Amino acid sequence: MGKKNKKPYRPKRRSEDKSRGASRLAAVQALYQMELAGQGIDAALNEFIEHRLGREIEGEQYMEADKKYFAGLMRGVVEQQGDIDRAIARSVAKEWPFDRIDPTMRAILRAAAFELMSLPDVQARIIVNEYMHIATAFFDEGEENTFLAGVLNRLARDQRPAAPVPAEP
Repeated sequence: MGKKNKKPYRPKRRSEDKSRGASRLAAVQALYQMELAGQGIDAALNEFIEHRLGREIEGEQYMEADKKYFAGLMRGVVEQQGDIDRAIARSVAKEWPFDRIDPTMRAILRAAAFELMSLPDVQARIIVNEYMHIATAFFDEGEENTFLAGVLNRLARDQRPAAPVPAEP
């Protein structure tokens, strides 16, 4: 996929939403790290909770995250990864194999898919919009955003057929 972006992700809403947004971003980063480094869930959770969330690292201030929400996202994705990956694969064009998806994009899709599949109290449109916004921290606008919007909208329709999900690339 395309060029990575360096823009910091900043949730724009009230405090609880900001801490959930920070939790989602941290989960995407931790899932990416776990996949690339072969790191286990406990090590990743410990590293992020003890050394990253709410801390300044290399001149960048990490936002304070809802640690319980972060841990729930992480554990949920890991425990349901097989089902999540199958749901994502069904939502991606047949000519685009799952392993061809950029690892950062896979982390975004896995976290979003988990929320769509397992957290019915969170509206589908909020989940889609949050992860679309998170993607701007990693990818320039364009092809990646269009791909992500399409996959997230298909996932949302499959997982929550009654809920309308507007997302713009």
